[in-house]
Amino acid sequence: MILYLLGAALVGFVVWTGIGVWRIGRVSRGPVIGKRPNTAVLLIDLQMVFWDSDQYDAATKANVEQVIKTEVSRAKSAGVPVIALRQEWSIPSTKIVAKLMMNGDAIAGSNGTELAPPFVGLSDHVLVKRVQDAFETGELDAILKRLDVGKLRILGLDGNYCVAITAQAARRRGFEVEIVSSGVLIGDKAKYERVLETLDAVGVSQV
Repeated sequence: MILYLLGAALVGFVVWTGIGVWRIGRVSRGPVIGKRPNTAVLLIDLQMVFWDSDQYDAATKANVEQVIKTEVSRAKSAGVPVIALRQEWSIPSTKIVAKLMMNGDAIAGSNGTELAPPFVGLSDHVLVKRVQDAFETGELDAILKRLDVGKLRILGLDGNYCVAITAQAARRRGFEVEIVSSGVLIGDKAKYERVLETLDAVGVSQV
């Protein structure tokens, strides 16, 4: 009986963790937007815990930082809103996945979830996302509707994950989407080649 219970508990844990992995990488669906005239800039996951990691080399980060600051400056001059998204794993199943597979990085309440110093004060709005898809909570949908935004320019990290998943979710909703390639950090360049094929297939532009 004890072995049975232990086995059942293990199976339950594996299933629950699998659900967490699925939720993390899922591309959400939402109402398809009508014609909207405005543009917004999205800055994805420019947080200390990611930006200060050794996953990206200093020279690449310096170049990306300059591209992001130039993009933000142009946006502000044109009256284009800038929205920063911060990752915080807060769903129980995704917190377990973060602990097991991501060194516990960016769990809600942990150190480093705040924006990295180079990007503090650049955005007009800061939202928290719970998974890779910035649209998952519905807050981004709401603010883009209020701002009458129909086009998104996306920068940040990582190109293989949160940037790509958010871009796909935006296309499902009918947004025009541009990824500013020189303003995106990519950990696995080989994987990104495959990701680009997916993004191209759904109409995400690289600029």
